[in-house]
Amino acid sequence: MAKLSDDEVRDGLSELPGWERQDNEIVKEYKFETFGDAVAFVVRLAFRADKADHHPDIDVRYNRVRVALSTHSEGGITNKDLALAAEADAAG
Repeated sequence: MAKLSDDEVRDGLSELPGWERQDNEIVKEYKFETFGDAVAFVVRLAFRADKADHHPDIDVRYNRVRVALSTHSEGGITNKDLALAAEADAAG
């Protein structure tokens, strides 16, 4: 899968509220009511990520979850990242 151009990333992010580009990845922080809610989101996302065979970097801090996506084998952001970002939003 080919790395996206800056314009393609910008266009893709325009359809993903709350996601932003940070260097060679796209990131979003989700906030939940409780730690349990945050962990439940991570589990839902994990199943979706496994199905897509694409795995995000996830950081859990009490009721906040930061998700970062990049296609490491391509050295940047691909359509796989944008697709999994949409899956993460659906899991949230």
